[in-house]
Amino acid sequence: MPWEKQCRSAVAVYACLVGAGFRKQSRYKLAMFAGLFTNCVFGFVRAAVLLAAVDATGDFGGYDQGSISAYVWLSQGLLGAMQFLGPIGQLDDRVKNGDIALDFLRPVDLQLGYLADDLGRAACTFLPRGVPSVLVGTLTVGLAMPGTVGPYLLGAMSVLLAVAISFLCRYGVVLIGFWVVETRGIRQLYYVAGTFLAGLFVPVHVFPSWLRTIADATPFPSILQSPVDLLSGRITGVDAYSAVGVQVLWVLAVGLAGRLLLVAGRRRLEVQGG
Repeated sequence: MPWEKQCRSAVAVYACLVGAGFRKQSRYKLAMFAGLFTNCVFGFVRAAVLLAAVDATGDFGGYDQGSISAYVWLSQGLLGAMQFLGPIGQLDDRVKNGDIALDFLRPVDLQLGYLADDLGRAACTFLPRGVPSVLVGTLTVGLAMPGTVGPYLLGAMSVLLAVAISFLCRYGVVLIGFWVVETRGIRQLYYVAGTFLAGLFVPVHVFPSWLRTIADATPFPSILQSPVDLLSGRITGVDAYSAVGVQVLWVLAVGLAGRLLLVAGRRRLEVQGG
């Protein structure tokens, strides 16, 4: 049937874009190994601070030495793939100088096309940067990790959703460029607030209740804390599936917000451009 052929054709196009994103990222081998070195350095610093906090408090949000080490090194391993602050291809410049008008003429959906490219980029970072970071933590301090396959499978799905949420949030920030001359200040604010509320510096579970409520009202914990919790086995059963369900809802909500911004931005571009 014609619609089946169109569907297969569309899937093939976006699969090619994922592959292109992977190959493009693979060119920056030196940068990725530099990122691995940075990950390990900050991993040791964070581990030392948080292990001291666990020893001093005795009850650090329910974490012990093994689980807090897993939190530190898994979050370090995922950080490169999530890329809280980074360009989305050439979209930043294309929105700023108006070249995005040419993208509207292409047969590929703008949002999905850039998302596919970013998924390929994220996949490429796991081998030279993400996996070695976790191995370093395992070999040096030891991590409390699940002994069954289930948490890793659900965690892999959570990581995929987290990468999508992170991209869609950055995509929305970039589209604000339709209305402002410079988005760097907004992006820096997003980076600071996002990394903190995502649980990069300390786990969201140790936040005071009022701050935890604020964090849970944002997509940021779903970008980092949720996949770390699932991969480390901190949450299992119904709670694990609920966390993935929340991630799915954030993908839909932030994705819809991005589409509305694009529609409004396109209308503004057409009016200003005559």
